[in-house]
Amino acid sequence: MYPPPRKDFVSLTLSERDGGSYNNSKHWRRQSCWRKWKQLSRLQRSLILFLLALLVVCGIVAYPNLTDHWRGLSDRSVRDDWDKENEADLKPVLPGVVPGSCRKSFQSRRKRRTGWFFPNPTPRRGPPNLQGRWKRGNESDWQAKEKEKEKQGPVAKNRDEEVRGEEEEEGEKPLISWRGAMIEADHATEPQPSAKEKDPVPSGPAEPGESAPVGPERMQAVLEAFRHAWKGYKEFAWGHDELKPISKSFGEWFGLGLTLIDALDTMWILGLKEEFQEARKWVETELSFSKNVDVNLFESTIRIMGGLLSTYHLTGDSLFFDKAKDLGSRLMPAFSTPSKVPYSDVNLGKGTAHPPRWTTDSTVAEVTSIQLEFRELSRLTKDPRYREAVDEVMRMVHKLEGKHDGLVPMFINTNSGQFTHRGVFTLGARADSYYEYLLKQWLQGGKKETELLEDYIQAIEGVKKNLLRQTSPLKLTFVGELSHGRFSPKMDHLVCFLPGTLALGAHNGLPEDHMELARRLMETCYQMYAQMETGLSPEIVHFNTQPRNGRDVEVKPADRHNLLRPETVESLFYLYRFTQDKKYQDWGWKIFQSFNKYTRVPSGGYTSISNVRDPANPSPRDKMESFFLGETLKYFYLLFSDDPELVSLDKYVFNTEAHPFPIWPSEQ
Repeated sequence: MYPPPRKDFVSLTLSERDGGSYNNSKHWRRQSCWRKWKQLSRLQRSLILFLLALLVVCGIVAYPNLTDHWRGLSDRSVRDDWDKENEADLKPVLPGVVPGSCRKSFQSRRKRRTGWFFPNPTPRRGPPNLQGRWKRGNESDWQAKEKEKEKQGPVAKNRDEEVRGEEEEEGEKPLISWRGAMIEADHATEPQPSAKEKDPVPSGPAEPGESAPVGPERMQAVLEAFRHAWKGYKEFAWGHDELKPISKSFGEWFGLGLTLIDALDTMWILGLKEEFQEARKWVETELSFSKNVDVNLFESTIRIMGGLLSTYHLTGDSLFFDKAKDLGSRLMPAFSTPSKVPYSDVNLGKGTAHPPRWTTDSTVAEVTSIQLEFRELSRLTKDPRYREAVDEVMRMVHKLEGKHDGLVPMFINTNSGQFTHRGVFTLGARADSYYEYLLKQWLQGGKKETELLEDYIQAIEGVKKNLLRQTSPLKLTFVGELSHGRFSPKMDHLVCFLPGTLALGAHNGLPEDHMELARRLMETCYQMYAQMETGLSPEIVHFNTQPRNGRDVEVKPADRHNLLRPETVESLFYLYRFTQDKKYQDWGWKIFQSFNKYTRVPSGGYTSISNVRDPANPSPRDKMESFFLGETLKYFYLLFSDDPELVSLDKYVFNTEAHPFPIWPSEQ
């Protein structure tokens, strides 16, 4: 007898509950699921339980491998990606790795005394951290590999060239920050010395028992550094505004060859005539200001017009004067404002000017640090309108209310001509070069304009009274900030222009205590470098004023970047020229070595870095500012020279971009 046949279907009848209403309670759902499970056949339930058990067993077996895999993913897979970049000759400036997939996401962007922070200030930008460690003193692992490659001869080099030819350029998204620093992080690079770099140059600290180079040897080291930086610019960014040395590309700001023009007089002073002639040819054949492009009045004045005018004076070549005159006339619409306080932006091609989209204010440093250039242009062209425009601004600022013991607020309105955001006083960004140009205009004009001198002396007294403090434990003198009566021990690296300016004033007959203050502040600016692990100063420091053990210099994480700034080297140059104290040269040499150790990109150029507190991982930013060639290396070269007639400070006055202008004859 056979059992009744088994049915292959389940009959399920759903009855209405609670008078037909739908009940979605958890209790009802649990009962429903259990009922369905019981209605499955024994075979079906057994199969499901077997599969679940199998999954649990497989998970237990695979767990150690999975954990190892995920634990090592950030190291192994990323290093594999970076090794592929190395094979393509894209090697890091500093040892380490950076995820290839992250490169595009770490694009950033401008810099210094007068621009605007849009919308994030520079300190919060930057590339991902690079992982790695230094070996062999100044030499990293990848540098050692590169030397091995050189020994292998042309075969290895040809292979690298083939791989490099397959690289694809990535898109750029420049952002604008303070005084022009486009910080755009990418991957890294590698160098070979050019054929012209024949001079043996010490690039690191002297070995124990070895005497440090002096005089001409140090100047030669700066010469080599300039050639190395120029090599990168010429190969990867020729005719463009700025070099991105790590990604071997360029960044644009105005599209006017900013680095090239900024470096013209540096090349002349350093005696690099071949490089100078190449650059001159570009200016003659390629440089045109007839472009539909907005430029910042201050930056284009101090960098481009200043660079062209100073090169004209050094060389006597009328090409540079003609270009400066063309630019100057195109910048004049900026002064067409209700108050005569100039707008911050000018369109060179359209002949129009406007403030930033978000405000009608200009910064005080912007409108009061263009005078040397426009005054000199009037003297050369015999056209008074340039000087009249900028002198009117100084007369207005001289009379304005809102100052505090000679100190000025940071902003001024282009409609009303009045200070805005009153109550905040700093010698850092947005105000610094106002004080510098008070003294330098007085010197430029033959020490005749007493109002400028009075404002300068009053401002220095205001600094002494309101902004000077001392640190603990070393009793370093520093310049802080004042905000509505409240003191902050914060000091920008930009403030390190002040020791040099004070020394220049004392050299020209101002009170002797200005020189004493210059010496004390110079020590502080040097300590901003010496107390950092890389030997390089951060962008902003906060000083310890409490009587406790620890560092005098404290740095917040957002302020740890170094943009290759010149201000400390500039002041070291002035202090050495006027005192002949060799310690200032020695301090400068240590700073120069740190630049070479942590910012030099082997394939050419130097890069800003994001973390001066971490020598193993300073995080290069892939950006070489034009002022590194226009100012920083120029001041290094002059600092290491013992010739007082190499750009004599009794005959020339430097603008705020280190371009020398002649002091006017006394009869003018």
